Amino acid sequence: MTFDVTIPVLNEEETLEKQVRLVHAFLSEHFAAQQWRIVVADNGSTDRTGEIALGLEQTLPGVFWLRLPEKGVGLALKTSWLSSQADMVGYMDLDLATDLRHFIQAYNALDTEGFDVVYGSRLHKKSRVIGRTVKREITSRMFNRIVSNYLGTHFSDGMCGFKWLKRKHVKKLIDGGAVSKGWFFSTELLAVSEWQGLKMCELPVTWTDDAANSKVNIPRLAKQYLQAMAELKKRKP
Repeated sequence: MTFDVTIPVLNEEETLEKQVRLVHAFLSEHFAAQQWRIVVADNGSTDRTGEIALGLEQTLPGVFWLRLPEKGVGLALKTSWLSSQADMVGYMDLDLATDLRHFIQAYNALDTEGFDVVYGSRLHKKSRVIGRTVKREITSRMFNRIVSNYLGTHFSDGMCGFKWLKRKHVKKLIDGGAVSKGWFFSTELLAVSEWQGLKMCELPVTWTDDAANSKVNIPRLAKQYLQAMAELKKRKP
C-alpha cells in the first residue's frame, strides 16, 4: 500500500525541521521511497513555519508542503486526504508523542489484517503513558467517557493524535458527519467509522506527554468539544 502521512502544524518554527527529519528517516528505513509521502499541512501559521516547510520540500524527497490560510486541524486533514492519491492516509502530531514504531503496526493492520481504520489509544490496558500529569489524565478519561455515553460509541480514545485509514473511506466519512474544522475531527472520524460499520483496530501505544510545549487551552477546548459533540449527535444515523 502507498500512504500519505499528514502532519498538521501551526506556528511550529522551533521544532518543525527536526521532527519532520525524524519521521523522514524512519520511513526511509522501513519503506520503499516510492511508497510514501509526508504532507506538512500548515494551517494558518504566521511565523517561519511555511518557509521551513518549503525548505524541507525542496531538500527531502517525499516531503510536501500544503499551505492553508485558515486555522484548523480538521480542515488541514480533510484538505490533505481529499487531495491524496495514496491507498492509506493518516496523521500524527508533530511532537511525535506516539512512538513511531507503532506506525508499522498500523500499516500492517490496514495492509494485511483487514482493518479499515486504526487508532492509537493511550487508555488501553497495554498502553504505556510517560510523563502525563494527573490533571491531563483525568481530563482525557472524563472526555472519552462523556463521548462514549453521549454518542453511544465504543472506541476508547478519540483524542490521541495517531489515526490511519484506507483512503477510499475518507469521503463517505466526511459525508457521514466528520466535518469539524478543529480538533474534534479526530473524534468524529472514529464515531462515524463506527456508525458506518467499518472494521476498527484499537492500537495500544507508548505515548510520551509533551505538556511543557503544549499549546492546548483545556477549558476552551473542552467547550468546543462539547458543542461539536452535540452537533455530531444530530447527524447520528
